[in-house]
Amino acid sequence: MTDILRTTFFILLLTITPAAYFLVIGALFAARVAKTQTSLNLTPGRSFGLGMVNFFFFGLIAFVLLSLAENAGSFIKGILTIPALLILAFLSILLSVGLTATVHHLAERLFPDMSAWKRNLWSSVILCVACALPFVGWFLLLPYVTFTGIGATILGFFQKS
Repeated sequence: MTDILRTTFFILLLTITPAAYFLVIGALFAARVAKTQTSLNLTPGRSFGLGMVNFFFFGLIAFVLLSLAENAGSFIKGILTIPALLILAFLSILLSVGLTATVHHLAERLFPDMSAWKRNLWSSVILCVACALPFVGWFLLLPYVTFTGIGATILGFFQKS
C-alpha cells in the first residue's frame, strides 16, 4: 500500500513541478517565450531540424570534453569540465524556453477559452503525461518536442521584432 502511495506522490510531483516551472519561465521571460512561440508556429520543421543538429553538435562536444576530463589530471579536469558544463547549461536554457513556448502553443490550441495561467498549467500537465507514455512518448514525442523547442528558441534569437 505504501508503494502505491509513494508512486502516486512521485508521479504527481513529477507533473506539478514542471508545470510550475513553465509558468514561472513564461512569466519571467515573456518576450523571449513569445518570440520562440512565433518561430514554433511559423516554422516547426525548420525548428526541429535546427534543434536536432544543435543538440547533437553541442551535446557531442560536451560529451567529449567530459570524457577527456575523466582521465585527466585535476588541473586539466577543471579546464575541460567547466566548458562542458557551460555548454550543457546553455542547452538547458534553450530547452527551458523552448518547452515553455511549446506549452503556450499547446495551451492556445487545447484550451482557448480558459484564463492564461490555467490553460498553461493544464497543457504542461498534459505534455508531461504524454511524454511519460512508454515508448511512443519517450522515443518519439519527447525528442520531437525537445528538438523543436531548442530550434525554435535559436530561431527566435534571429527573428526580427
